[in-house]
Amino acid sequence: MSSPTSWTAAAPLHAARLVLEPLRTDHADEMFDVLDDPRLHTYTGGRPASRAELGDLFARQVVGSSPDGTQGWLNWVLRRHDTGRAVGTVQATLTRRPDGGREAELAWVVAGDEQGRGYAREAAVAVAAWLRKDGVDTLVAHVHPDHHASAGVARAVGLRPTGTVVDGEIRWTS
Repeated sequence: MSSPTSWTAAAPLHAARLVLEPLRTDHADEMFDVLDDPRLHTYTGGRPASRAELGDLFARQVVGSSPDGTQGWLNWVLRRHDTGRAVGTVQATLTRRPDGGREAELAWVVAGDEQGRGYAREAAVAVAAWLRKDGVDTLVAHVHPDHHASAGVARAVGLRPTGTVVDGEIRWTS
């Protein structure tokens, strides 16, 4: 097992149309309304979290690392500049490879009624650029083969599909 590592904390980020706020526990109530949509689970499976489950999840995530310290957890809430409305999340799970390099696995979700506007792309590109400046040398995402919008986001971040499939999703990497 790897020894615990001190991880970078999520910083506020800005994109053309979005503010990316580091996740706080008090985001749970607002984000419940954004994420309470079964359509968001079409490709990933599962169901929307209850309000209590989402609160518990956010409480675990804001700690910033796994209990054993081997992963760093960075999470952002995406908020539109023009309306102030929260529209989704981006997360990066950091790990240290045996060669000392750092890898970040990215994931994103945008509210069903806000999809198709490029918010996931804009936010993921901003997060990827910030991670690269922080010294992360490998970016990864897992995308369902039928989720063409997420594949487009992965491409925009500079990822390419590999031949590796994990839990039915294609591993993309830079």
